[in-house]
Amino acid sequence: MSKISFSFIIPLFNRPLEIVELLESMTYQDEKDFDVIIVEDGSTETSEKVIEPFKQKLRVHYYFKENSGPGLSRNYGCQKSKSNYYIVLDSDCILPPHYFKTVKRELQENFTDVFGGPDKAHNTFTNLQKAINYSMTSFLTTGGIRGGGENMDKFHPRSFNMGFSKDVFEKTKGFSNMRFGEDIDLSIRIIKNNFKTRLFKDAYVFHKRRSTIKQFFKQIFNSGIARIQLYLKYPFSLKFVHLLPVVFLFYFVTSIFLTYFFSIYLLLPILFHMLLLFMDSTFKNRSLIIGFYSVLTSYVQLFSYGLGFLIAFWKSIIFNTGSFSAFEKTFYK
Repeated sequence: MSKISFSFIIPLFNRPLEIVELLESMTYQDEKDFDVIIVEDGSTETSEKVIEPFKQKLRVHYYFKENSGPGLSRNYGCQKSKSNYYIVLDSDCILPPHYFKTVKRELQENFTDVFGGPDKAHNTFTNLQKAINYSMTSFLTTGGIRGGGENMDKFHPRSFNMGFSKDVFEKTKGFSNMRFGEDIDLSIRIIKNNFKTRLFKDAYVFHKRRSTIKQFFKQIFNSGIARIQLYLKYPFSLKFVHLLPVVFLFYFVTSIFLTYFFSIYLLLPILFHMLLLFMDSTFKNRSLIIGFYSVLTSYVQLFSYGLGFLIAFWKSIIFNTGSFSAFEKTFYK
């Protein structure tokens, strides 16, 4: 294809402090041949003033629109862009200095229509944020199926760190109006349109995720709901691995119940799993505290996803109520 020109597309909702951190990290990129398009999605706490100083260092374009959710806001940003390749990020990400240079090199050496990158925890993140990051990326929680792995049929990039060409956007029409799971929905349509997808392992971002257990629960609960909504649109998209949190939830509740009547030894597999989580996280994060938190966040993740999945299955499939979301008002939170 012709020379690749890049635009970062960032939807934003009441996150002025986060966007400052992201833009600051962009000023330290090894190469800066890119535009930055920020779409303020109906925020009550706008970021226009804090963004203004960065226009002296970066090619930043700021747009304000009525609230529609991050998916449609990303589409809005792509439509405003004059580039032919879009890099989509969440506002709670921080880029390492080599990020853009890595993406540019990968595309020049072996062009792909769509790419995705993994995420990591920055050393400045809180212990809880590092624990959440561990839970969301560990195979002990099925988290390894997210943006950092290529093991599930074809790679499905996730919208916290993904890029796609203008051709992809025009043929797929971009993100749908789904409030949750809209990135997986786009990835499925991308693959159905025979576009190539690749994982750029070195193009990682530092992803803050949620900062409280309550926020984390709501996010993952809605992810469980989204999986059923995706199944209704694309039945083939549901894999056995998506059922594992539900299986775990049933096993946990059943074990607790049976332990009351029979033997405490029925809890040994659960205790062994907790020990594995604690040891693995402690080793990887070099922190006993993060190891302890990781057990908590891992079980919150498994329970909330399984619960959201079951409730959505009950309402949308058994009672045929159609799509719904439990925490729409807190999408960005």
